[in-house]
Parts: sequence; structure tokens; C-alpha cells
Amino acid sequence: MNSSALVVKYAEIHLKGLNRPFFERKLVEKIEEALADVRPRVVREQGRIFVYDLPEDHLEEYAQRLQKVFGIHSVSIAACGEKTWEDVRALGIRLMAAYRDEQKTFKVFARRADKRFPMTSEMICRELGGELLQAYPNLKVDVHHPEIPLTVEIRQDKAFLYTGEIPCAGGMPVGTNGKAMLLISGGIDSPVAGYMIAKRGVSLAAIHFYSYPYTSERARDKVVELAQIVSQYAGAFDLYLVPFTEIQTTIYDKCPSSETTVLMRRLMMKIAERTARACGALALITGESIGQVASQTIESLAVTNDAVDMPVFRPLIGFDKEEIIERAKKIGTFETSILPYEDCCTVFVPQHPVTRPQVQKLRESEALVDFEPMIEEAVRNTEVIRISHNVSY
Repeated sequence: MNSSALVVKYAEIHLKGLNRPFFERKLVEKIEEALADVRPRVVREQGRIFVYDLPEDHLEEYAQRLQKVFGIHSVSIAACGEKTWEDVRALGIRLMAAYRDEQKTFKVFARRADKRFPMTSEMICRELGGELLQAYPNLKVDVHHPEIPLTVEIRQDKAFLYTGEIPCAGGMPVGTNGKAMLLISGGIDSPVAGYMIAKRGVSLAAIHFYSYPYTSERARDKVVELAQIVSQYAGAFDLYLVPFTEIQTTIYDKCPSSETTVLMRRLMMKIAERTARACGALALITGESIGQVASQTIESLAVTNDAVDMPVFRPLIGFDKEEIIERAKKIGTFETSILPYEDCCTVFVPQHPVTRPQVQKLRESEALVDFEPMIEEAVRNTEVIRISHNVSY
């Protein structure tokens, strides 16, 4: 009996050696998570993943969900049938009926994974192309730049036919490359940074610093919403909400005013590192870009790095603002990021911030105050929210 399925293709996983099955299994797991409400049957077979048992009238919706699963190169909505020439011919004619009244060009592509099939790939292309030209005189063949690529895949158990591919996020399946802690603000940059590191297969946790009453409940909600958008790609993760008011006001009152922003960043990094170690993360992620603001000069970044021992990933380090905005729009975080709610990074900004701080000088300024009790108090009062797609609890 003929039916439909999603044909999932991956790219970078093909480059893996003996551990490729691990990456494939992890990708299957992520596909099952993305479609958990319909519980599909997901099958790995010779460089492809096939998704069966999906409601026929919602296949496009399910394919769109898989566009956000890291590790997938493309998805195709395929008609599948018995591995016979009769079924291949019938399915091809059925698929191309959608274009019967249009002046379109097409080309048949064939991949015969099961070499026991009696027709070669070349024969399938030639014979099916001829059948389609006879059935639909309006169609023409263009072997170089076809408007409709019709692909035939002869697999171990079935034949699959589809027209075109839906491009997906690419990258590596989340959970194949460890875990890192994202410092997420309410701005444009940090959600993009989290997306880019998750695309390399890294599981996320996230940490946000707030300074009530200087920052509002709406600013907190904005960060939760940004985390939810990132989780559509990165999967579920924990968001740590850290009260930072006492530390921030103490820096403002007792440390050199020009150094307050860099000192604030150092204290945030210390708390983020401590939280990361507690939850099993092995690195920190920030949205910093060289020279974008005073706290992101090379000297400032060196001073920030000095505060922690853990590696710091900065995937946006060489991006300009327009490139970051373009990425934010693409992944859907931009409109939320520009909502006018302040975060703690935008309060207590010095009028003349230091742009070329020295590590030793900042260590001395930080030592003016015993911050350790305040750090411990902030960690103790941290709220943890589980972020999962569009739901937090």
C-alpha cells in the first residue's frame, strides 16, 4: 500500500568514522523529541533517516518542525510504495500531476541503494522521464537547471519519490559535544551566540543576572521568552536567574567608577563559572564581539577572561552588528531582543568607561571589597526555570 514519509538527510555526520552510529542515534532521538506528540516511527538506513506514521494532512507542519533540529541538512516529503517498477511509475505520475497544467521543466534523479532492483539508476531516469512526458505534454526535460527535481530512491524495503528538499539548520545533533553555560542578557547578541554553539552539538544551560528594582519583571519575562526561542533549536535547558543588585550597587559605590562595567562582568563570570560547574557545563558562552562596546575591547576581554579558569566561547567575536542582527532575524529572536526593557548591563553605566583596563589594576580594584559572601548569597538565591520550546515551568 502506498503511503507517505519524511526523508531526512544529514551532511556533516557523514564525515564521522567509526563513531558515526552514535551521532545518527542522537539525531534520531532529537527527531523523536521534535515530533513527540505524534510518536512517529523513525528508522535509520544507509545514510538516511525515514520518519513514518505521521498524519498525512500535517506532513508540511512536521517537516517545518524538523527544520529547527540541528544535524539535519534537509527534509523531503516523500511518497513511498513497493519496490517495483509499477509502483515507481505510478507514484511519479501521481506526484507530477500537481504540475500537469503548468509549463515547467523537470529532471528525474535516481539513487538505487538496493542493487538487486532490476533497473539501473540510468534506466529509471530514462524510463520514468519518458512516462512523465507522455502523461503530461506541458512538461519539458531540462537536465541542467530543472524547475522540478523528481528524486527516486530505491531502498532496502521501499521506493521513495519526492520533489525537492526543505533546507534545515544543519550542524550537529545537540548533546554530541558536551555542555556549556550561556550568559544571556535581554539583548540581540547572546541568544545568537547560544544558537551558534548549540548548532555545533553542545547542550546548553543559561544564566541571567537581574537587578531588581532597577530592572523590571517585564525584563525578566523578555529573557525567558528569548530562552524559549533558542530552545526550539537547542532543546530543553535550565535557565538560572541570579539576583545581582547587591553586587552591582556595591561595585558602583565602592570601586572606581570608570571600571564598574568591567568589574561587573568579572563578577558575572565568576558566578556563571560556579553555576556551570555545579550543573556539569564545561565552558561559558558570551555574545561579545571585539570593539562593539567599551567592555569588549581586547584588553577588556582579557580582564574578563582572567576572572575564570573555564574556557569562554565567543562565536560572534569577529561579527559586526549588522551580521549579528541578520542572524537574530533568521532564528526569530530579534523582535523580542529589541523590546525596550532594560537589563542589568544597561544600568549604572559609567559616563567614561575604561577601554584599556589592565588585569593587575582590576584585580586590585576588585580586592577593595570582599565579594565572596555576596557571590554565595546570589548563588543561594538563584531561581532555576526549566525552558522547553514555548513552555517554561
